[in-house]
Amino acid sequence: MSRLPFRLIFDSEFPGSVNMARDEAISRAISAGDSPATLRFYGWAPPAISIGQAQRLDSLDLTACARDGVGIVRRSTGGLAILHTDELTYSVGLPKDHPIAEGDLMTSYRRIADAILLALTRLGVQAPTASRVAREDKARTGVCFEAPSDYEVVGQSPDGVIRKLVGSAQWRRVDGVLQHGSLPLCGDIARITRYLLDTPTPEAVHAHAQTLETATGRSIAWREAAETWAGAFADQLGLDLHEGALTPAERDASNRLLSEKYADDAWTRRR
Repeated sequence: MSRLPFRLIFDSEFPGSVNMARDEAISRAISAGDSPATLRFYGWAPPAISIGQAQRLDSLDLTACARDGVGIVRRSTGGLAILHTDELTYSVGLPKDHPIAEGDLMTSYRRIADAILLALTRLGVQAPTASRVAREDKARTGVCFEAPSDYEVVGQSPDGVIRKLVGSAQWRRVDGVLQHGSLPLCGDIARITRYLLDTPTPEAVHAHAQTLETATGRSIAWREAAETWAGAFADQLGLDLHEGALTPAERDASNRLLSEKYADDAWTRRR
C-alpha cells in the first residue's frame, strides 16, 4: 500500500495568538487544496492559557494572568482551558476527503489517538491507552487536564497510577479537519490552578494528570519528543513525511487571522 504524502513542520515557539492563527491558516490552505495535509509541532513563548471556543472567559483569573505574564487565547476548537508551557504541541490539518478524516469525529479521533499511543510507548510511557469517555463524565471542571476528553490518552506513572497525558481537541468544518493537542513535558501539571477561578485543587489535578517526565521518570527534550511523535505518526498512519514550512500565502493568512481574530479582544472576550 502506498504511503500518504504529508508535510511535516517543526515550528518555533510563538505567542498563543500566533500559534492559533498559524494552525487555522494552514488548515484553510489545506481545505482549499493549496497545501498538503500537515503535521505541525510547536511551542509557546510566553506561556499562555488557551480556552475552548465556547468556554467563558470569566472562568480565568485575569489579574493573576497579567501579573505573571501569561497570555490568553481562544481556540477555534472546543475543549477546556490548558496552560501551555514546557510542552510539545501538535496539530494535524486534513482535507475533508483524507483517509484519516473518514467517518465521524470519533472515528478520526481514534485513528489519531492510536498514533499518539505508539509515540508514547516509544518515549517510554508504560501501558498508554485511549478509551472513549461517556458524555456524563465530561466537563466537570474548567481544566482540560483534570477532565476526560473524547478519547482520553492516559499512561501509567511509576507509582502504578493511571493518569492523563495528552489533551486534544478537533474542529471539523465542511471542507476540512483540524486537530491539535498538548503533551506536557515537565514542570508542575497543576500550575493552571493559579489562573482559574473556582478551580479544582492542585491535589485533584495531580491525581488525574501528569507530565511526560513524571510518566517516564526521565527528562525528554522537545526535539526528541517531536521526532518520536513524527515517526510514530508515519508508521501508525502510513504517512510519507516531507519536512517543510509555512508557505508565503499561509504566512500572510496567518497574519490576517492574527490581527482580525486571535489577537482581537472581541474574539477573546466573545463569551
